[in-house]
Amino acid sequence: MPVNYTTPAPEALFPVAGVRLGIAEAGIRKANRRDLTLIALDAGATVAGVFTENRFCAAPVQVCRRYLAAGAEIRALVINTGIANAGTGEPGLKAAEASCAAVAQTLGIADAQVLPFSTGVILEPLPVERLVAGLPRAAADLKADNWHAAAHGIMTTDTVAKAVSRRVEINGKTVTLTGISKGAGMIKPNMATMLGYLATDAGVSQSLLAKLVKEAADESFNCITVDGDTSTNDSFILIATGQSGVSFDSEGAAGYAALREAVIGVARELAQAIVRDGEGATKFITVAVQGGKDRDECRKVGYAIGHSPLVKTAFFASDPNLGRILAAIGYAGIADLDVDGVRVWLGSEGEECLVAENGGRAASYREEDGSRIMKAAEITVRVDLGRGAAAARIYTCDFSYDYVKINADYRS
Repeated sequence: MPVNYTTPAPEALFPVAGVRLGIAEAGIRKANRRDLTLIALDAGATVAGVFTENRFCAAPVQVCRRYLAAGAEIRALVINTGIANAGTGEPGLKAAEASCAAVAQTLGIADAQVLPFSTGVILEPLPVERLVAGLPRAAADLKADNWHAAAHGIMTTDTVAKAVSRRVEINGKTVTLTGISKGAGMIKPNMATMLGYLATDAGVSQSLLAKLVKEAADESFNCITVDGDTSTNDSFILIATGQSGVSFDSEGAAGYAALREAVIGVARELAQAIVRDGEGATKFITVAVQGGKDRDECRKVGYAIGHSPLVKTAFFASDPNLGRILAAIGYAGIADLDVDGVRVWLGSEGEECLVAENGGRAASYREEDGSRIMKAAEITVRVDLGRGAAAARIYTCDFSYDYVKINADYRS
């Protein structure tokens, strides 16, 4: 079960004017499951995205990048689960393009106005004929209030659907933001085995939206790790329909800061939900690193701790074998780190204890304190590098027996 997370009720997910969603069972990999999601956008929407940095990026990622770079107005997104269409070469590209062509024909738009997305097993061909056969049912299901169903339709090894919705007042008008994400394993940016879709009815110019989606990803999806594996299909898409009557074409425009804060906030919740539902996770861990010379070195330390199987298994066992954290800090890649200046705390539920300082165990630290804190479902590891004013946060989870079971049985 996910750590302190439940899927919002359907009525808690607000429709975004200009966005309709349809879900169908297409039998992409398994029968009797919702595995095809179609998102239709009204004319006038702007769309921007960020994608995996894995060199074996999936065919749909390649097509998305090409179509977005071409500058056509995006009018639809098509998402399948079960098969990732990655490691599939030229046939995979043709399958992704055929998916777009079929959606275009269904909705009466151009092929290049459709963005394709896939998630699931790598190195297996996408049965595009099943996807195409399922499209009429997905199109018939298109509704503005279908976010809850769509959040379920994009799941793979997720145990719960992930969704967030907010309404904020900007320049005297109500602006709506709703987003969904999926992911539970092979999670490490940039990006991770995750798909994320966030829509707002604010209007945002194309150039500004492209900047905003990168900023939002950097503060959310690029701050999470479950297992350190960077996937082939990761995508985060930001949609702005402009139908609220509030529009922005520059960062200095009145009210834009509020929109930016809301977008980042929703993206962060969606990203954290992925970690809370990490495969086999029993604990949600925040690694807060401060006192760095720059943000990059703080992130290095955060990821070294968050990736460490030894650290993660210790948290699962509630075993305060905290020398593992010091070891991770030491190999994070900061060549001139003065370990005597590093301090480490462990905290949960309003309690925090100093674990290490002056190059070793803190004199005030008691193992029973560490053991008590590590039994909590939500834990913070706070690190002060003592060499500057920069800071960063990384969100991760523990490793349990179930992580191995889930990934050993994934294809069966």
